Parts: sequence; structure tokens; C-alpha cells
Amino acid sequence: MKLTIRKYLKKHIAVSKKGLGILLALTLFYACKEEKKENSPFESEDVIPIKTAPVESFALKNTISASGLVITENQANYGFKIGGIISRIYVEEGQFFKKGQLLASLDETEINAGLNQTDLNLKKYERDYKRASNLYKDSVYTLEQLQNTKTGLDIAKKQKDAVAFNARYSKIYAAADGFVSKKTANEGEVVGAGSPILAINETSQNNNYLLKVGLTDKEWAAVKAGQKATVTLDGYPDEKFDAFIFRKSQAADAALGSFQVELKLNLKNSRPAVGMFGKAEIKAEQSEDFIIIPYNSLIEADGNKAFVFIVENNKVKRQPVTINKFENNKVFIKEGLQKTDQIVISNSAYLNEQSTIKIIK
Repeated sequence: MKLTIRKYLKKHIAVSKKGLGILLALTLFYACKEEKKENSPFESEDVIPIKTAPVESFALKNTISASGLVITENQANYGFKIGGIISRIYVEEGQFFKKGQLLASLDETEINAGLNQTDLNLKKYERDYKRASNLYKDSVYTLEQLQNTKTGLDIAKKQKDAVAFNARYSKIYAAADGFVSKKTANEGEVVGAGSPILAINETSQNNNYLLKVGLTDKEWAAVKAGQKATVTLDGYPDEKFDAFIFRKSQAADAALGSFQVELKLNLKNSRPAVGMFGKAEIKAEQSEDFIIIPYNSLIEADGNKAFVFIVENNKVKRQPVTINKFENNKVFIKEGLQKTDQIVISNSAYLNEQSTIKIIK
């Protein structure tokens, strides 16, 4: 009897252990299933719901951004035609002057001596010619002697004219309105003929100020004289100045490796310093078509390269695109999309080209 009870207990305990194991396994299975269901954002693991939108096309005027320094249309180095000792310099660096204003002069001691010498020489030849004419009338001088005396008189006149011309250029007068950008000599210095004394920049009612910028070869070819631009200067951060392309260099700058373009500025009442830094936005005359897509449709953006998903035959395709610019929550696409494309604007992070999709409104 005891043996029978023992067998009965062993049998039911084994069954209970087996049942408890099955119960625990079922509990874990349903718990994992519930957790998996809670973590999945979709109703079905095989179908991913997405929203799509057609791309938009927009005609946008492209702009070229460039930077450079303020200069003036005409720059010059003023100097004396003859050498000598500088007597006076009447202007300082940065000082403005008017057309015709006296800027500098040489000591005139030597110059006046030369003028007096040529004057005396001319009077001598005038007397010689008058005497020769009288002797020729009396048949004492030959025609050749008279002509030689006349030649000497003409040479003396030209010598006096040359000395008088040089004397006029012993003074420096302003050829136009402008200002002194640099003074390279001082009073009392001995200078040679043509040596620079003053570096000047010409101005005329603020219309001669230019912004000299460097462009790439492609940008240089895309712009032309007269094209409009907007300029901001570091010295006037709150102002925008109208400008236009004044001239284009026909050769690359060897030092900078860029092509120089000069923009003429309309400064109104402002007077910037030469060398001031400025930025220009050159407006293209012809507009360019761009594709516009929402910002949240981009995936894996890197610089101006990115990817989007487009829908083809109820499947998604990973499409590379080239970005032109960002504007708020919109992206201007330069290359990679067509006007007929439908792009994915939701759940892009869960997609690949093998995904089964369901388009929802």
C-alpha cells in the first residue's frame, strides 16, 4: 500500500513540473510578443505606411557671391618731371583735394637760373640775326650765313620753351578731385625726375568707388558688364549699396588665381576708405528652374549631396540628389529629381528598396 502511494505522488509531481514549465514558456512567449508589438510603429511588420508628395518646380534667379576690397576707378602716382629738392608738400595722407589744387613744388632756385640763362641766350641770337639781316642787305653776308643765324635763333627759342615747360612741371597740380592715399617723400628730400611723390585716388561725387572681387572662371563667364549687384561693406554693416559690373579683367590674377571683376558702387553720401572689405551678391539675368522638396524628406545629407526615396511601381527607390540651397523648411534641388516624381515625406528612416509600402493620405 505504501509503495502504491509513493508511485502515485512521484507521477503527479512530474506532471506538475512539466505543466509549470509549459506555463512559464507560454507566459514568456506572449510577453515578448506584446513587447514586440508595442515597439513596432506599424500595424503590420511587413507593410510600412508612408506619405508621398509631388515635387514642386520654381524659377529662381541665381546669385553669385563674391568678396573683395574697395578701390577707386583711377589711381595714380604723382611726381615731378624734373629732379630737384622738394620745397613744399601741401597735403597729407588721407586729405581730400579739388581739381587744379597745388599739391607740391620743388625749390625754384636752379629752375629760375635755367630760365634766365635761356632768356639771355635767346636775346643774343635775336641780336645776331638782326645784324646778319642788315649785313645781308648790304651784300656783306651770304644767304647761307643769314640762314645759319636764323637757325641758331630758332634753336634758342625752342630751348627756352623746353626749360619753361619743365619749370611748369616743377609743381604738382591735381588732375581731378581725389584724396592722398600715400605720401612717399617729404620736404627737403632730393628726388629724381619722375620719382613718385604722392599716391592718389581720384573721386568724383562718390561715383568713382569700385569693389574689386575675384571670381572663378565659371562665374566670370556667367557675368557681363552692366549686370546689377548688391554690396555690403564692413564699415557700414547696416547699409546695402546698389552696384553694377563696371569692367571685367581679361586675364587671371597671377597671385590670387582668380578673375578680377570691378563693381561700381552707388554710395549715396558715404565715403568708405580704400581697402575696406566688402561682399557682393551679383544677380543673374536669367532665372533657373529648381525642384523644391520638404526638408524632412532628405536622408543621409552630406554637404550638398543627399538621398531621398521616390515611389516607382508601388516600390520605393533610393535617389541621390544635389542640393542648391536651404530656405526655412524647404530644400532647393539642383539635380536628381524630375517634376513628375513622387517623393516619400514620412517614415523614410524605416525604408529600404525591398520594403513593402502602403501609401496613406
